[in-house]
Order: sequence, then C-alpha cells, then structure tokens
Amino acid sequence: MIAGSHDVQSPSVTSAITLLTDYGLDDGFVASCHGVIMGIAPEARIIDISHLVPSGDIRRGAAILAQTLRYLPAGVHIAAVDPSGGGARRSVAVETAGNRVFIGPDNGLLSWALLASGGARAAYELANEELFLGQVSPTFLGRDVYAPVAAHIYSGRKPADAGPELPLERLVSLPAPTARLGEGAVEGEVLSVDRFGNVQLSVTADDLAALAIKVGDTLVIAMGRRQMTLPFRDSYAAVMPGNLVAYTDTAGMVAFAVNDGDAAQRLGLPPGAHVRVARGS
Repeated sequence: MIAGSHDVQSPSVTSAITLLTDYGLDDGFVASCHGVIMGIAPEARIIDISHLVPSGDIRRGAAILAQTLRYLPAGVHIAAVDPSGGGARRSVAVETAGNRVFIGPDNGLLSWALLASGGARAAYELANEELFLGQVSPTFLGRDVYAPVAAHIYSGRKPADAGPELPLERLVSLPAPTARLGEGAVEGEVLSVDRFGNVQLSVTADDLAALAIKVGDTLVIAMGRRQMTLPFRDSYAAVMPGNLVAYTDTAGMVAFAVNDGDAAQRLGLPPGAHVRVARGS
C-alpha cells in the first residue's frame, strides 16, 4: 500500500503548481523552472516538494510524490527525475480525479502518485510544441517542456491540448509495493531510503496493529538469512545514540533508523529488499 492512497483532497479548482526534481540546489535549474512558470502564469502559486531526490532515483522520487500528495492542493504536479537525461523518453500529462494533472517522463515516476490519486483517467503525450519554451534542450525538459506546459494548463489550457491521447495501459508503472499479512507476521519490502539513511518499509502501522503489535514491543526482523530484534518505539530519539530502532514515520509507514546514524548503511538494506516483521517475545 502506498501512503496517501486514501483521503486525497479533491478541491474544485486548480490552485497550485508543484515541483519535484533531482536538480539539486547548487545551480540555477530550479529557479529557471520557476521563472518559466511565472513568465506564462504570473499568478501561479508554486510549491517545491523536493529538489534533492538522489540523481536518477525514480523509486525515491515516486515515493516522495505519492506520500506528499495527500497534503497538496489540487493542481498541476511536475515531476522530473529521469536517469536517461531526457533522450528518447516519452513525456506525458496524466489527468486523475480531484482536478489533478501530473506532468513528467513516462518512466514510472508518476505511477504511485497516480494510484494515490485514484488512478489515471486520461493521458497525453507532450508533443504540442506551441506549449513549449522555444528551442528545447533535450537535457532540460523540466525547464523547456514540463514547466511551460504546466503553466499553460494552470492558466486554462486543457491537458488534451498538450498532444495525442495515449492508452492508459501503455503508461510505464513501477511495481506497486505490497505488504502481505500472514499468521503472526507481515512480509513487505524496503520502499525507500531517505537522506538520513532511515529505511522505510511498505509495511504500515495498521499492519502491525493487525498483529497486535504496539509501541513498546520488540520486533523480530528477518532480512533474507539474517534475523535481528529491534525495539518498536514512537521515534528514533527513544533509544540511545548509535542504537537501531523501528518506528512509524510521518507517512504512516514502519521504518528503521539509527539514532544519530545511518540505518540503511548499518543494515545493508537497499530499496526493494524483502523484509519480514513479527512480534518478538
């Protein structure tokens, strides 16, 4: 289950343009995107979700977008994380319920957010050069394609004006993260790793509650052939510095952390790794 896949806001008007990228903050890339948007839609309200997604990390970008969505107003959501650097990758605009439009590369980056929005209703390939910013740099579609198209849609153009409609089944999707409850345990995977090294699972707090696991209990964690026990607490600060802990993160997902340390490095758990969680004795 993806956090944010329920209770998504459904305002009746498009009220913001949001930006999620791996552009970083050391250069002028983000400012260029802001400037393009403001040049077309000076009244636009822009929300920066993150520009520190690890370079080319589609899975991390997809998780951040999906988990942030429930707190964002309706609008046009730009996501630009593409390890191909543009290239021949198709770019799309996808409409969902709640007056939301997602714009970005068709590489799976948008797929978890589309699911969290109730599913795609229509998709269009970005091909109408009239909506682009003059000459397009193939390595900076965020500035030259995504930003101007988003600004035009914000200002009243229909997503269908962006280009030909695409069959929804042709959209690229990341495998949806899953958690499977069994007798006495829940099996899931590492959903993502944040900049602090905290390891987020596809297992939710509700999954643990279904196993009668509560804060203060001990968890038995199986990771392949390895097994360990972790305290389940309300935050990583509940253990001494340098110690491992399991807790429920801000997205409602079970996560592992090291107080003042890096749990991903300590545990050697990359995104996608299989994890089994049970109650300890």
